[in-house]
Amino acid sequence: MATYAIGDLHGCYVEFEALLARLDFSPSRDHLWLTGDLVNRGPDSLGCLRRSVALDGAASVVLGNHDLHLLAVARGHGKLKRHDTLTEILEAPDRIEMLEWLRRQPLMVVDDGKRGAVNKAYVMTHAGLPPQWSIARASELAAEAEAVLRSDNVDDFLRVMYGNLPARFTPELTGEDRIRAIINVFTRMRFIAADGTLDFAAKEGLDSAPAGYAPWFTYSRDEYPRAEDRPTLIFGHWAALEGHTPEARVDVEALDTGCVWGGSLTALDLGSGERIEEPSQRTDR
Repeated sequence: MATYAIGDLHGCYVEFEALLARLDFSPSRDHLWLTGDLVNRGPDSLGCLRRSVALDGAASVVLGNHDLHLLAVARGHGKLKRHDTLTEILEAPDRIEMLEWLRRQPLMVVDDGKRGAVNKAYVMTHAGLPPQWSIARASELAAEAEAVLRSDNVDDFLRVMYGNLPARFTPELTGEDRIRAIINVFTRMRFIAADGTLDFAAKEGLDSAPAGYAPWFTYSRDEYPRAEDRPTLIFGHWAALEGHTPEARVDVEALDTGCVWGGSLTALDLGSGERIEEPSQRTDR
């Protein structure tokens, strides 16, 4: 039995299948972690979503910002953008089942490393985890937002989901502002200020940080007094990093290596720590 974490698929279905073949992945024996953004921008978002749904039970998936965009558009609360590749999903005969499955996926997955083939603790979110939140606190906040997305009142939130404000989560936030702030941290965070304020404009590499901001993983965390207790934080979302986090002050694994942009699709063996990469087959990027 092996557990593999794979970076953002973004509709790169051919590379996804090729990577699973290289891993000799078996859903009856092995388990996958997927960092979110299963869909959009790539050539086969429908294939990636269908395959992920079919792996249910053999895969742990977190929601990414593009997955949430799909949910909003499908329910009439967002518009397709110029480079979106979501139309095949929206027109698929099985779209209702797939979208219902998608909106019930979590924002955060935690493994304490005490069972199975994984021998250390891992936490996976799409964009990362800010230093202001302990693992326990992040789990509580993720559960709050997940409850809204899974509820019968999901449309009330999706129609106001888009937006950059509030740019910082504070405990006093309530209602739609609170849920939007939580979801923005889990799915859109890159550069943050020391107080947890998010910057939404800069999306390139580490040297593009705005004044007063730094990558979220360059802030130290002191919630774990012993190094052996610290989980590895797995995230995707930030393709411009190309999988590298040289300034990290916490144990992190950046797995979005830009397959949709001509890079590669990366898998991390959570047991051995080995990375396996499948080159992108895109020639138009």
